[in-house]
Amino acid sequence: MTGDRARTAVWLAGAVAAVLATLWVLSPTHDISAVLTAFWRGSLGTPSALISGTMVRAVPLALLGAGLCIAFRAGVFNIGGEGQLLLGAIAATAVGLGLGQFGPLSLLIALALSAAAGALWAGVAAGLRLRFGVLEVISTIMLNFVAANIVAYLVRGPLQEPTDTYPQTELIPAAARLPQLIPDTRLHAGIVLAVLACLGGWWLLQRTAAGFRVRAIGASPTAALAAGRIKVDRVAAGALMTSGALGGLAGGVEVTGVTFALYENLTPGYGFAAIAVAILARLRPQWVLASAFLFAALETGALGMQRDAGVPSVVATAIEAVVILAAIGAGRAWRRVSPVAAGAAS
Repeated sequence: MTGDRARTAVWLAGAVAAVLATLWVLSPTHDISAVLTAFWRGSLGTPSALISGTMVRAVPLALLGAGLCIAFRAGVFNIGGEGQLLLGAIAATAVGLGLGQFGPLSLLIALALSAAAGALWAGVAAGLRLRFGVLEVISTIMLNFVAANIVAYLVRGPLQEPTDTYPQTELIPAAARLPQLIPDTRLHAGIVLAVLACLGGWWLLQRTAAGFRVRAIGASPTAALAAGRIKVDRVAAGALMTSGALGGLAGGVEVTGVTFALYENLTPGYGFAAIAVAILARLRPQWVLASAFLFAALETGALGMQRDAGVPSVVATAIEAVVILAAIGAGRAWRRVSPVAAGAAS
């Protein structure tokens, strides 16, 4: 077994152990067999749950997670995925409502502008960092709240549906929506974009000079500046805006592929869950798809547990947290054990 495969096996073992430990904690108050059955049927146990639930939910997590891998590898802590997703959703909705009559062209414009909107929203944080030295951890979190309030204003004001009854926009035309991949399911073509984003993120980081610069400043910005003459601030800003672009694209995909309208609470926390997705993938975009699928299954399974077994859905959040802690602990254990194993083998 190679080092990478062994490390991945340890990582996954830690995640599975975390899930089992959390379920064991529930055992005194719930029938574990009923809980597991409800979890299975809610996440993977039926074609509807798997295709229309888990796989659809994994799409925005994968897009956001791939972007966060790029930012985090550059040492830039983008916590603003929620806001970037919402700005992308606003742009896609505006284009869909305004240019929907142009058919597939309007869809392409909507997705392109949603990515641009996410990049510009992340660019605000990048500008604050460059000009005033504001930490992006603070600015991106604050921008999440600004974005949420912009959405609230739009769906209760300029973009509210014609009857002024519901705080949401009118549905975008069918021509401006992503096509379904499988008939009679909710799975849309956005999953193709998610796969391309993850593969593209891997290629960018591992096969391009720009990716090398990103990894260099993430490893040591001082060495990158002194030895590599890399413009650290510019590369960091570019990584943050690239991450924002994928976040904005996630918002555009949600509107054009799932909700078909903009409304408050559009995202159930995708931006924050994607941080866990990126961490569990060890900041490797090529592993983000598997990590996003795992967390999507946890969330859809939690809804099944709440519906069929009476387990609070917040248990999913607890499981996610324990999974991350277990994965980090497994990674630390591997780093301690692997030098010993290597010495023994030699």
